[in-house]
Amino acid sequence: MKQKLQTISGELKTQFKILGSCVIVFWAVVIVNELLFSGRLNAFGILPHHLIGLRGILFAPFLHGGFYHVAANTLPFIVLGWFVMLRNINDFYFVSFMAALIGGLGTWLVGRPDSVHIGASGVIFGYLGYLLFRGYFERSFVAIAISLIICITYGGLVWGVLPTRSYISWEGHLFGFIGGIVAAKLLADKK
Repeated sequence: MKQKLQTISGELKTQFKILGSCVIVFWAVVIVNELLFSGRLNAFGILPHHLIGLRGILFAPFLHGGFYHVAANTLPFIVLGWFVMLRNINDFYFVSFMAALIGGLGTWLVGRPDSVHIGASGVIFGYLGYLLFRGYFERSFVAIAISLIICITYGGLVWGVLPTRSYISWEGHLFGFIGGIVAAKLLADKK
C-alpha cells in the first residue's frame, strides 16, 4: 500500500511539474513580449495563407495577446491537461502535438488572410475534444465517466468553435478540437 501511494505521489509530482512548466513558459513569454517587445512577438503566430505563417504552428500556443488572454487560458489548460494525462503522461504529449498540428494547419488553411492567430486555446480545445470523445472511442467505464464529467463541467466551451467574435480564433478552436478527436481515435486504437 505504501509503495502504491508513493507511485501515485510520484506521478502527481511529475504531472504538476509538466503542467507547471508549461504555464511558467506561457507567462514568461507574455511578460517578455509585453514588457520588452510591446507585443511584437505575436507576429510569430499563425498567419493564414502565407508560407511564413506556418512557423506559427510551433510558436502560436506559447504566444498570447496580453495578460488577460494568458490568464483566461491558464486554468482550463491545467484542468483539462491534467485530465488528459491521468491515464498516461505520454497521452498529454501526443494530444498536445495533434491539437497544435491539426489546429495550426486547419487555421492556416481557412483562417482570415488578414489575421494572426495566437494562444494556447487551440490546444485546450484539443484536450476538450480528446476528453469528450475518448469515452466514445474507448468504451471503458472510466473513459466514459471522464467524458461525462468534462461534458458537464467544460461542455459549454464547445460554442467557442463558432465564429461569434472577430477577435477570437474560432478556427484555432475548431481545428484544435478536431485534432483532439483524432488523437482520441488514434490512442483508442492503440489500446
